[in-house]
Amino acid sequence: MSIFEGTGSALVGIFSLVMTLVCYWGAKYAYAKFKFWWLSPIMLAPLGIISLVLLLDIPLPSYFHFSHLLTLMLTPAVIAFAVPIYRERHLIAKYPLTLSIGVIFGLLLGLISSWGLSKLVSLPPELAQSVLVRFVSTPFAMEATSSFGGVPELTAMLVLLTGVLGMIICEPIFRLAKINTSLGKGAALGASAHGVGAAKASEIGEEEGVVASLTMIFTGIAMVLTAPLFSSLFV
Repeated sequence: MSIFEGTGSALVGIFSLVMTLVCYWGAKYAYAKFKFWWLSPIMLAPLGIISLVLLLDIPLPSYFHFSHLLTLMLTPAVIAFAVPIYRERHLIAKYPLTLSIGVIFGLLLGLISSWGLSKLVSLPPELAQSVLVRFVSTPFAMEATSSFGGVPELTAMLVLLTGVLGMIICEPIFRLAKINTSLGKGAALGASAHGVGAAKASEIGEEEGVVASLTMIFTGIAMVLTAPLFSSLFV
């Protein structure tokens, strides 16, 4: 029996929205203080929210009554990406080849590896189509996945998992592959692990973070623009 039984859906929705924000800011504070990867907001906040929803037996329609507004903010977030592009235009002019190579290879390798994974483990069609754009940031991935026949909500979850995995394994891979330059680390993280990778790159160094952010943005834009073309090749 839910403790919210008999409570209006609007009141439960407000509680759910506040709970979501508290979980996010709490996880952000914990990660800033202790720096453990499993305390990062992208890991801890969803786990905390899911746990509270189950513990308090909050009906999902009531949870999404107001918290869906946070999802709607993804659309203006795409427009906001113009700000770092303008702010770091000098870096774009300084390293056009590095950024271009990062975007092109990140896009192609991301698609090929995702397609190969879907064939290797024989994923169901719905999941296989949703996994193809897992390597770009959520706003771009949710827009591009429709061209492949994927499910936006499922794609968003796969994007989350990809980012977390990239954050965990990036440093051992850098050591193994002997990637020591800030440009190499930033481009790799931005092209493969999107926003989580950019956050991790910022922890490594300022230039790494900037390069990762720019690579992430341009890879996402390229994915949205080329999705109709690639859908005919990979689906």
